[in-house]
Amino acid sequence: MSTADDPTADGPPAATTADLDRAGYDPAFLTVDLPLPAVHTTVRELPYVHFTVLLDPVRRLAALTAVNVDGSSLVDLGRGVDWHLDGRVPDDEQTGPGVYASNDLDRGHLVRRRDPVWGEQAVAVQANVDTFCFTNAAPQAAEFNQSKELWLGLEDQVLQYASTHRQRLTVFTAPVLLDDDAPYRGIRLPRRFFKIAAWTTSDGGSLRTAAYLLDQSPELDGVDLEAAFARAHEQGDPPPLGPYRTYQVPVRDIAAMTGFDLAQLAEADTLRPVPTIEPPDGIREGWVPLTSVDQLSF
Repeated sequence: MSTADDPTADGPPAATTADLDRAGYDPAFLTVDLPLPAVHTTVRELPYVHFTVLLDPVRRLAALTAVNVDGSSLVDLGRGVDWHLDGRVPDDEQTGPGVYASNDLDRGHLVRRRDPVWGEQAVAVQANVDTFCFTNAAPQAAEFNQSKELWLGLEDQVLQYASTHRQRLTVFTAPVLLDDDAPYRGIRLPRRFFKIAAWTTSDGGSLRTAAYLLDQSPELDGVDLEAAFARAHEQGDPPPLGPYRTYQVPVRDIAAMTGFDLAQLAEADTLRPVPTIEPPDGIREGWVPLTSVDQLSF
């Protein structure tokens, strides 16, 4: 999810997503079959070019995104595309431009813009357009700091790994949608986002995974968070969000947070298993805080 992929100015009108033939995420893309995880909530499955969005129509945000990345046939395209709604679903089931207007919220790509842009030129061009659909966006605080740079660096490294080794990857990305997320303009702003990269080994095609978490939970020690949310709501401001923190985390903890069925991905986790304990600060034992680009490896 990369706000660096957000265009700074509106480009030419994008094609509508209605009535276009898209295959979406391919579960047989790797040498190991990897179906979409069960999310155990009502979603609309929206296929695009090389990726799929499972849209939560109540939260008006993606419950999960899944993209196939082919490092052997990536195409380098510019961003010149405007954000647009998906004509296949009602506007009021999507988080559209009104949520991002006149505030400091970024439209953060979930499926990163460059990840599905591969294959024949025409296909790559359409994939690029598809990533600018609002169903593939989630609000993020605009403030840029080291931890957010690390998250963007992670996305760069994933793509660079695929390109250098001509490797196929599958990447799952989503906001963590919680009941106590703060309301804003008809939606609730997520505080955490996760990314799980999956690939297969060259020796025997065994599945391997690595999971990462971006946390922008508010840090308001001594402040009544509910009251702070209420004041922001009354004033028409976005709820307070905290500084970005980036972690490598066990896949099983992502499953516990979301309720998704990630058993296949958890069994292939490359992070050394450790006991999971929930301390008072909410940062679990076994979460590896990332503070340097040198730590970004999988």
